Amino acid sequence: MTENMGKQIRAGRQRSALTQERLAETLGVTPQAVSKWERGVSLR
Repeated sequence: MTENMGKQIRAGRQRSALTQERLAETLGVTPQAVSKWERGVSLR
């Protein structure tokens, strides 16, 4: 399930033409958190 969620996060980010850094800034998290979400390592 987390892998599928990560793919959805990445696809949505790319559709919006956002970098991981910009998405992280918008959400108030670190770019590392976005990377972990996309890789399915963590959803927190």
